[in-house]
Amino acid sequence: MLSNNKLILKIALIVGLMGSSLWLAFPLDKKINLGLDLRGGMHLVLHVDTSKLTEAAKNDAVERAIEIVRNRIDEFGVAEPLIQRQGIAQIVVQLPGVTDRERAKELIGKTALLEFKLVNDKTQDLALAAADKVPEDYEYVKDEEGRPILLSKTVSLTGEAIKDASVGIDSYGLPAVKLAFNEKGIDIFAKLTGEHINERLAIVLYGKIHSAPVIRTKIDSGEAEITRGGGFGPEEANDLKIVLRSGALPAPMVIEEERTIGPLLGADSITSGIKASSIGSACIFIFMCIYYLLPGLISCIALVLNFLFILAFMGYFHATLTLPGIAGIVLTLGMAVDANVLINERIREELKLGKSLYASITAGYSKALSAIFDSNITTLIAAFFLFQFGTGPIRGFALTLTVGLIASMFTAIFVTRTIFELLLLNPKFKSLKMLQFIGQTKLDFIGKRGICYALSLALIVIGLVAFFKKGKDAYGIDFSGGQIQEYSFVKPVPVDAMRNVLKEAGVIDASIQQFKEDPKIVMIRTQADSAEAVAVQFKKNLADNPFEVLRVERVGPIAGRELKKKAFLALGFSLL
Repeated sequence: MLSNNKLILKIALIVGLMGSSLWLAFPLDKKINLGLDLRGGMHLVLHVDTSKLTEAAKNDAVERAIEIVRNRIDEFGVAEPLIQRQGIAQIVVQLPGVTDRERAKELIGKTALLEFKLVNDKTQDLALAAADKVPEDYEYVKDEEGRPILLSKTVSLTGEAIKDASVGIDSYGLPAVKLAFNEKGIDIFAKLTGEHINERLAIVLYGKIHSAPVIRTKIDSGEAEITRGGGFGPEEANDLKIVLRSGALPAPMVIEEERTIGPLLGADSITSGIKASSIGSACIFIFMCIYYLLPGLISCIALVLNFLFILAFMGYFHATLTLPGIAGIVLTLGMAVDANVLINERIREELKLGKSLYASITAGYSKALSAIFDSNITTLIAAFFLFQFGTGPIRGFALTLTVGLIASMFTAIFVTRTIFELLLLNPKFKSLKMLQFIGQTKLDFIGKRGICYALSLALIVIGLVAFFKKGKDAYGIDFSGGQIQEYSFVKPVPVDAMRNVLKEAGVIDASIQQFKEDPKIVMIRTQADSAEAVAVQFKKNLADNPFEVLRVERVGPIAGRELKKKAFLALGFSLL
């Protein structure tokens, strides 16, 4: 029998861990972050196109792009964003709570192309330009009011000279963007305005003339103003300020992958996750308590502790809980029960041999240990490769699975045995009853191993043939690329009407799916990024039927190939 001192130490350890876990885990809403699939928001993978840069400049370009994107997001006002480098030239951006995808994408990916160019107002040159004889070094364009002007092709000053930008009010009381130049910019701007008094200087942003004021005097204050006829909108002025203030991107960026989850779907995912976890846990508890009686109740206590330890780990590291993460927790509870089932069955076998209760419990734990250890180690290996090669929510699944497995080994082996040892101190505890629905089997499993080998091999071959026979259809959007759009309408929309709206949006190859459980929800699959055009047509053609964007997921071909490669690596290494 275990000495009382050792037992007291074991109980103290368990109680101490319980107390620490409660302190680390609660309150849950302050200790554990919700992933985008539960909270709603955007997940973007940006590819920095460094193909035109030198080898030395490529790495620096990606780092500068990360810093610029971070500055823009910080000023955008996103709480707890994630911006990190992935691979050689990719940037992962996660924006919790952001569902205005058009504005966010435009803000993050825009290159701050601000140029100052002189305007030629000579009547003779304008007449020549009107007769298709544009003077050399000029381009014949229209200004902000639609009037034709001659704009110099030479850029006198660029956005690199900008030190700061802010939103202000122009002389007409309309929103304007105020600019402050850096030291180099002040000198260049002062010289430029001093040499071209009474000439017009156009402020060109993204190739469009915003204003072309007349230079009345030399400006050496280091300040300028961007205005527009009719004024900027408040949001537009603020976004322009952010882009100009954070500087120009060192290289173009394209969005390789996008996942936008609307708040409605996020809330529904939380409800579904809690419901699935509750039902799964309840079924496990009921089965264990009915089938194994007292040992089953002890196993349930261990499961509750296991769940608490997982929450404590996530709370301590402020980990992010995702929908796959919830699946990992439920799977962990199931595997933890598996360990307790092995222990209880070994104890049953030892009791049948006529051993004492103490000897049966000791032998039961000893004989079940190797099987528990082997099964958990193999799963941990698979979880490691999932975390190594997975992205986003897949990593969340791997993390909760790993923590849960480690916790389950502790609770199944250490905690439950301590409870048994505590019960054994009671002289009245002399028997241990458990139900048994299936008796001793007489089937010679080992003798039939040849048949089992052949059947297993046949199933594997059939599965592989069926998979590869489907070709591209075997791969989801994550691997093949494309876009999924999911909308919730107030009233169901007939498929024919939906297809007509998509045609007006220029989408011909779309796959439309309506859910029987809720026909108001529609899922659209396309090859190209068409979500913005589709939303515009919905607002135009289905004005009497408001809709909510549940999610938008897009994976580019490059990201798809990368995900497919990582998936095969994770699968291959895990099997190996």
